[in-house]
Amino acid sequence: MKATEFEFRYRFWLIGSIFWFGFLLYNVDHLNMAQYLVNRTVGEHSPHADLLARSLLLFGAFLVLLTALLRTWASAYLHSDVVQDPNLRAESVLADGPYRHVRNPLYLGNIFLAIGMGLLASRLGFAFIVLGMFIFCLRLIGLEETNLAREQGESYLAFCRRVPRLWPALRARVLASGLQPKWKQAFLGEIFVWGFFLAVLVFAITINQKAFFLIVGVALLLYIVRGYAMAARRKREANSGN
Repeated sequence: MKATEFEFRYRFWLIGSIFWFGFLLYNVDHLNMAQYLVNRTVGEHSPHADLLARSLLLFGAFLVLLTALLRTWASAYLHSDVVQDPNLRAESVLADGPYRHVRNPLYLGNIFLAIGMGLLASRLGFAFIVLGMFIFCLRLIGLEETNLAREQGESYLAFCRRVPRLWPALRARVLASGLQPKWKQAFLGEIFVWGFFLAVLVFAITINQKAFFLIVGVALLLYIVRGYAMAARRKREANSGN
């Protein structure tokens, strides 16, 4: 299972499409996933129904927070210009930060994000978002790991034998490389995920859809602006090197 170069280059927009289509499925299935879980447990008319529904939404916010923390930690070592680069990079094997515990912390974060955000979708939407994200992440991982194995050879294969692909090891499996994290650029690079966390948290507390979509929209706008700024910087650096 391996993604195409097109899928990798436009991965941000394809992931966005998974969420967009998943929420669009409200037109087919009108029952929210969190409400469905409430109905199947305590019952729609239970005095505890509202508390359970909000607790499920807060759990979704927690998963998105976990996503933001994990992706920021990973980006601090991988660096956000690599994370957001549309071109496939296979110059080196990174063995520091979360990469000592799991080979693909960014994609693991995406799966947490899908579950957390999916609780706000319908039942069909939740299934589509989670399954779609899981399959797409596996395809992206397949492409990246194939390229790394081809470029790095036995050193990367040895790394794969020691560090799990997606299920993190509690103890570090490899020695730290000594790379210093860059937290400021990591946080800025993952600002959109922090925005998603804020949006889900606000929705869980207020049940205000307008506030939710406003915060998500601002977070996406900031990400797009930063992406264009980084692309412009890379172009200037390439031109200055010629």
